[in-house]
Amino acid sequence: MKKRVVIALGGNALGETLKEQMIAVQGTAKVLVDLVEGGYDVVVVHGNGPQVGMINTAFETASKVDPHFPLLPMSVCVALSQGYIGYDLQNVLRKELDARHLKVPVATIITQVVVDPEDKAFAQPTKPIGGFMTKEEAATLAAKGVPVMEDAGRGWRRVVASPKPVTILEGETIQALLEAGQVPIAGGGGGIPVALKDGQYRGMNAVVDKDFASAKLAEIIGADMLIILTAVEKVAINFGKPNQQWLDRLTLAEAERFIAEGQFAKGSMLPKVEAAAAFVRANPQHTALITMLSKAKEGIEGKTGTVISR
Repeated sequence: MKKRVVIALGGNALGETLKEQMIAVQGTAKVLVDLVEGGYDVVVVHGNGPQVGMINTAFETASKVDPHFPLLPMSVCVALSQGYIGYDLQNVLRKELDARHLKVPVATIITQVVVDPEDKAFAQPTKPIGGFMTKEEAATLAAKGVPVMEDAGRGWRRVVASPKPVTILEGETIQALLEAGQVPIAGGGGGIPVALKDGQYRGMNAVVDKDFASAKLAEIIGADMLIILTAVEKVAINFGKPNQQWLDRLTLAEAERFIAEGQFAKGSMLPKVEAAAAFVRANPQHTALITMLSKAKEGIEGKTGTVISR
């Protein structure tokens, strides 16, 4: 029986601009198809940081030029980013699969991730989005009830909440595609955050962390392994210090202890280790791997990367 893996692509797999994205996904496709060719069932999840920022900024700019253009909620921005990133990814994946004479269909799933509207993250939005603005512009938005914050001395920005994923509405669809021998691209940008209201799922003005969404999706579809790809080959403790130590393996208990000790940076490695730990915690058989894109196949083979397990 084939092993099932969920791969969470980091930003370095997609580039920063439209042109960079088209170039970056070429190399990304080769790595992903290596795994398909190696006999794995693969689900691809991707980030959308720069891309969703461009979409958000475009509509911010349009609203300043013409008040009839609204500021789009993040749920809609994420949906738009899923479409155009998925479009690029699925096309280069098909090209690479065809070049290797592998008849494996690829499809992008517009994916909704259910969040709890009572999640404490909504009480204190912390995720900066969109372009920078002056203090006066920020005050105008704040007066309209739009959360804003000063961002590291660079200016003011809108902020949204980053709640944890509860479940994934399209989980059964993704499962069905896998069982049909296809490669789903799903949960882009952490998924479109939604919550049930008046009998209908409605978008929430939030951003779900891509790594947590990947862990939840991997749990739902019964994946054997969650692979979180980042810019470094392994996880380290005491990062950047003289006693820095690269880690080949972490038990769940060790991962939780290092998280509690503050060993991992909040904006980079912390959510990756937390998401990996959540996946492993959900099932004793689960294994997570954190490594860089170019080392994914070697990581699965146990030759590199940081493996987290019970």
